[in-house]
Amino acid sequence: MIDEEAEKKELARRYRNLLKVSTKVKSKADKAKVRKAFDVAVDAHKHMRRKSGEPYIYHPIEVARIVAEEIGLGTTSIICALLHDTVEDTDLNLDDIERMFSHKERIIIDGLTKISEVVDYTASMQAENFRKILLTLSDDVRVIIIKLADRLHNMRTLNAMSRDKQLKIASETLFLYAPLAHRLGLYALKTELEDLSLKYTEPQIYDEITAKLKKTQAVRTRFVNQFSIPIKQELERQGLKFEVKARTKSIYSIYNKIKNKNVTFEEVYDVFAIRIILDTKPEREKTECWNTYSIVTDFYQPNPDRLRDWLSTPRANGYESLHTTVMSPGGKWVEVQIRSKRMDDIAEKGYAAHWKYKEGGEESHFDAWINKIRDLLENPDSDAIDFIDDFKLNLFSEEIFIFTPKGEIRNLPKGSSALDFAFEIHSEVGSHCMGAKVNHKLVPLSTELKSGDQVEIITSKKQKPNESWLDYVITGKAKSKIKAALREDKKLLAEEGQIKFEKWLKKIGLKNTEENLKHIQALYREASPHELYIKFELERLNLDRIKNLKIEGGKIIGKAKEKKANNKLEETLKKRGKSEEMLVIGEKMDHFDYKISPCCNPIPGDEVFGFITISDGIKIHKINCPNAVDLMSHYAYRIVKARWTSQHEIAFLAGIKVTGIDEVGLVNKITMLISGELNVNMRSISFDSDDGIFEGKIMVYVHDTKHLTKLMAKLKSVEGVINVIRIDG
Repeated sequence: MIDEEAEKKELARRYRNLLKVSTKVKSKADKAKVRKAFDVAVDAHKHMRRKSGEPYIYHPIEVARIVAEEIGLGTTSIICALLHDTVEDTDLNLDDIERMFSHKERIIIDGLTKISEVVDYTASMQAENFRKILLTLSDDVRVIIIKLADRLHNMRTLNAMSRDKQLKIASETLFLYAPLAHRLGLYALKTELEDLSLKYTEPQIYDEITAKLKKTQAVRTRFVNQFSIPIKQELERQGLKFEVKARTKSIYSIYNKIKNKNVTFEEVYDVFAIRIILDTKPEREKTECWNTYSIVTDFYQPNPDRLRDWLSTPRANGYESLHTTVMSPGGKWVEVQIRSKRMDDIAEKGYAAHWKYKEGGEESHFDAWINKIRDLLENPDSDAIDFIDDFKLNLFSEEIFIFTPKGEIRNLPKGSSALDFAFEIHSEVGSHCMGAKVNHKLVPLSTELKSGDQVEIITSKKQKPNESWLDYVITGKAKSKIKAALREDKKLLAEEGQIKFEKWLKKIGLKNTEENLKHIQALYREASPHELYIKFELERLNLDRIKNLKIEGGKIIGKAKEKKANNKLEETLKKRGKSEEMLVIGEKMDHFDYKISPCCNPIPGDEVFGFITISDGIKIHKINCPNAVDLMSHYAYRIVKARWTSQHEIAFLAGIKVTGIDEVGLVNKITMLISGELNVNMRSISFDSDDGIFEGKIMVYVHDTKHLTKLMAKLKSVEGVINVIRIDG
């Protein structure tokens, strides 16, 4: 039985609460607009209920409250949050919205409706849909912010859903919404989205970490109080206004640390950080933050490698703060974050809320980020899955700051190369990039840049992108531009190849018909005429195979009269259905092409399989190759079983990593052992030493895994060597 009276009272209470927290809604006119939106929403959703059984209208009110209180947006956003589901779920349409409010509200609600069409609880999150979501960014970023608030409320009420829906929604939240919240600088939102996702994807781990945090809470509070006493006294003595808080690491980030660093909860040293928030005027912020840093480090010894200065160069999402890690009296490292009240607001509620909608808002870092995404979206040929990978890379990455020769700062993801920087400057600069000078020294394009490097790009009109460039870049912009250029090159090759191929057909008396072309495609196993023309232009086709076909009256009427020996690949593939048949690598392999795959460098003795490529014969991969899962799940029909024969006359390249205690003459001992005692040829050897620990990488030629295992065992026996492992070259 529904108690309508109680629900009416609850609705009125929620509305009053919404007005109370809507601090940006000040004028009478604005309050009237919000009331109007509320009434429209109540009326539109009056017969609808949520899965939990409560009235549906509670959901839009709650989304509006999150937008107003937790993110700090104003009237327009609150109105749109209240009405965000009306166009999709009720009889209202966009014209009604524009008539009752304005064009601005229409655009935002249209964006929200488009997103809902793309991401709902029934459809799976497709890559192409993700792209469509980001296209709405070009209309108004408030669309994304309200959508994040909508998702947050859905996550908070997820327990009413079935288990499979919970898993789907939680995974989608981790995949898309949490990174977006992070990039928009909405840290509080991002943290809660991640924690709630973990609650449903890994409930046991979530409960364990929550219980441990609860259990250690009192100890942490005592520690923070003791630690802050001398700092507080000195800050008060200097007349500074401040607040000291302890910020506990989120459950999700503790889980990540446990998983990635392979440690226990007790070994996570930075379970919490101490935050000092200064109440100061904008012009005094930096000075007082550094002054506070000086006070903290007077009492506690800092770790110089752990100083993070985001005051001088804020992160791209607007985050400003000064972080240092200091040693406490109990022998524990403690992270201290120093920032002003304004910086803390931006860190918690997001950059967009502060700058974007101020009167005559300025072109902020945030806009620059949105423009980067638009660059990616504007490339219509880029594969949607690639796009997601590129986008996520740019989303999750930490940043480095690079200077141009004129001293301008550019932000790039950590791990970017000189070539990434060239494309960041301009697509044309990237496409014609020949080399780079980093801090006035000439370096290769693949050189990884570090924060603070000054980079000058050297270009040449003759230079153009090639396949290997894709290995040097990590930014989405560089990848998409290189791929576009390579596609253009292939198109030109195909056009030239087609003209020459058609002339050649005429020369050997074959008509240029669709039927003949299909025969030739099948003969060379080419997926399209396009690929056939490219191979012809590059002279990679064995033309004798066409000459051996039966041709009458310019038509192909029969198969090739090739000798059986040349058709071993086809025979092998035909027999693949029988479990006892497999590709035997190493015995007179001249009858068909096979290559050792460079991604995992298998050697005889490794468990392997063959993968039939479209243009490169068969590639041999290790069973545990990083790409094996992808190949087997997407292209199972192109997998061939394979095994090795003994082949002592052939040497295969394998990589070994050796670590140990640095001693005089140790490198000499290792090299003497490899080349002298064991008669193994080395291709390359490199050793690095750091604080008494050395790490060496050696590329050697061996016959098979037995040979390699024997060599590794010998190396392990050398005094001073701690560990010897095989690496993929």
